[in-house]
Amino acid sequence: MNKFYLVLFLIFLLMGCSENGNPTPRELLGEENVDIFLMNEVVYAKASDIDWVTESEYTIGEEVAEISKQQNRAIGFNNGTANILPVGTKIYETGQGFVIAIVGEKEVPYIALLEG
Repeated sequence: MNKFYLVLFLIFLLMGCSENGNPTPRELLGEENVDIFLMNEVVYAKASDIDWVTESEYTIGEEVAEISKQQNRAIGFNNGTANILPVGTKIYETGQGFVIAIVGEKEVPYIALLEG
């Protein structure tokens, strides 16, 4: 089984484990190949391997966040914290159900991990 699909399966499996149904950094940080950040108390995961995201046409909109801290521990993983994205990375709205992180010259999509 492709590692990406295994991680995605684990994410969806864990979605039922948190109080509001949404996964938390604590539930995800121990997983291999997880690239996440927290914005507005919602975990966002890298989505560059998800077909509907990569095939979507989008326009970069307003800046909605900036990564202010990088760490791999759940304690202190607050809004603006990422485990992979570097500090200073800006996050932009697209209006297409995902956001874009600008890393150098590259546009990297992330989706919110929400139940429902």
